[in-house]
Amino acid sequence: MVIDSRPRQALVRRVTGLARSTPGRLSLIVVVLVVASLASGWLTTWSVNRQERALEDLATRSEPLAHAAQEVYRALQDADATAASAFLSGGLEPSELRERYEADIAQAQAALSVATASSPELTATLAAQLPVYTGLIETARTNNRQGFPVGAAYLREASGLMRTQLLPAAQELYRAETDRVARAQDEATFPWVSVLVALGFVVALVGTQRYLTRRTNRLLNVGLLVATGAAALSLLWVTTVSVLVMHDVSDSRAASKKVDVLAQARIATLTARGEETLTLVARGAGQSYEKNFVEVSERLEGLLDQAAKMGNTAAVDEAVRHFRQWQQVHQRIREADDAGQYADAVALINNPYFDSLDQALVSGIGESRQDFSDEVAVARASLAGTVVGVLVLAAISAAGSTMGLWQRLKEYR
Repeated sequence: MVIDSRPRQALVRRVTGLARSTPGRLSLIVVVLVVASLASGWLTTWSVNRQERALEDLATRSEPLAHAAQEVYRALQDADATAASAFLSGGLEPSELRERYEADIAQAQAALSVATASSPELTATLAAQLPVYTGLIETARTNNRQGFPVGAAYLREASGLMRTQLLPAAQELYRAETDRVARAQDEATFPWVSVLVALGFVVALVGTQRYLTRRTNRLLNVGLLVATGAAALSLLWVTTVSVLVMHDVSDSRAASKKVDVLAQARIATLTARGEETLTLVARGAGQSYEKNFVEVSERLEGLLDQAAKMGNTAAVDEAVRHFRQWQQVHQRIREADDAGQYADAVALINNPYFDSLDQALVSGIGESRQDFSDEVAVARASLAGTVVGVLVLAAISAAGSTMGLWQRLKEYR
C-alpha cells in the first residue's frame, strides 16, 4: 500500500510560504510574544512565590524551631549545673535550686516536644535518655540527703550521661535546625532566571517595534508601546523588590549569626558552671573538671569577643563585664579549695556573676532574634502585591502585543 504524500507536501509548502510573507511573520510574532509574555509572568510569579514561601518558613518555622532546639540544649545544661550546685549544699538543698532544676527539666521537655514534630529521628536519644538522667539525679539527691557518700557517684554518673549522650544529641538537633534556617535564607535568593527572561521579553518587544518601523514606516505602535511599558514596569518592579528582599535577608543572616554566637556563649557559660561545680563535688579529685573549665572559659571569652565585633550592644558589654568578674571569683574559689578551705570555696561558688552573665546573654539573644524577625517581616512586606501586579502586567503585555500587531495584520486583508 502506497501512501500519498502530496497533501502533506502541499501543507508544508503552504506553511513555508506563509512564514515568508509579511502577514505570516506578523502572525508568528503575535504567537511568540503572547507565549513569551505568559511564560515570563508565570516564571516571575513562581520565583516571587518561592521567595514568599522561604520568608514565611523563616518567620513561622525554621527560626522558632532553631530556638526550641537551642532551649533544649540550654535547659539540659543548666539543669545539670543546678543539680550539682544543689548537691554541694548537702542534706536538704535550697528550695530555689530545686525549683530551678525542675523548671529546667520541664522547659527541656516542652522544647523537645516542639522539636520532635519536625525532627523525630534527632530527638529519639533525648526522649529516651532524659528520664534515665532524672532518675539518677533523684537517686543522688536521696543519698545526699541521708548523708551517704554514694550520692556523689550517682551525680557523676548522671553528669556523664548528660555529657556523653544528652548534650551531643541536643547539639546535633540545634545544628540541624540552624542549617534549616540557612537553607530557607538561601531559597530567598535573587531570581536571576526570571529577571533575565523578563529582560529578554522587553528586548523582544523593542526588536518587534523596530521591525515594524522598518516594514511599515510608522514610528510608533500604540499596542506594542503599552506592552513594552507593562513588561518594563514588571521587570523594574521585580528587580527592585528582589534587591530589597536580598538586602533584608542579608541583614537577617547577620542577626541569626549573632544569635548563634550568643547561644554558643550561653551554652559555654553553663558548661563552665557545671565544670566549676563538679570540681568541688569531686573533693580534691576534680583536676579534669578544672581543666575543662579553663578550656571552656577560653572558648567563652572568644565567643564574647566575636559577638562584640558583630555589634557592640549594651548586653554584650554587660556580659563581658560579668564574665571577668566571674573569672576573678573562680580564682578565689580555687585558692580556697587548694588551701583546704572547702566550706569557703562552696560559699564563694554561690556568687551573682554567673546568673548576671547568663541574663546578659539572654538579653542579647532576645535583641538579636527581634532584629532577625524585623528584617524578615520587612522582606515579606516588600513582596506584598508583587504576584498580583506581575500577573496583571503580563496580561496587559499579552493584550498590547496582540492588539498592536492585529492592527498591522488588518492592513493586509
